[in-house]
Amino acid sequence: MLVSRAYTLLRFLLPGFFLLAAVNAAAAQTRAGVRAGISADPEQVYIGGHVDVSEIAKRFWFRPNVEVGFGDHLTVATFNAEFVYRATTRKQWNPYFGGGPALVVQTFHSGAARNNNTDVGPGFNFVAGVEQRKGLLAEIKIGAIDSPAFKLGIGWTW
Repeated sequence: MLVSRAYTLLRFLLPGFFLLAAVNAAAAQTRAGVRAGISADPEQVYIGGHVDVSEIAKRFWFRPNVEVGFGDHLTVATFNAEFVYRATTRKQWNPYFGGGPALVVQTFHSGAARNNNTDVGPGFNFVAGVEQRKGLLAEIKIGAIDSPAFKLGIGWTW
């Protein structure tokens, strides 16, 4: 019962998240992107997407993202509400850092589909990375509470 509720919640939250981000992106002429990488604790590979929704203050951006990790008999979906500060330089690569809260949905796989167990909880991420003006990015995340402990990823922003 809990598993079906979690999947129902995900089916409505995920499209709604991207719809809201797309509407805001169109209104504010912001950028969207994709990302992928590896995580530790749990040991997984992940894929996801992000949107630079709006500049809250000079060089301080709201960048929500969704990441789904696979592996280690576990599927982890994280809905991250991250805020990043972008330092500007005259170099090709610009650093950024920040953090924010997360909603973490973990599904533990134990053989038959009906034996899966889903847990929903809070998380928090600290993020640091570099991004190229043309769109390429590389970042590291340190997670707390239910978020994966460590992530190393790359991505592209249009």
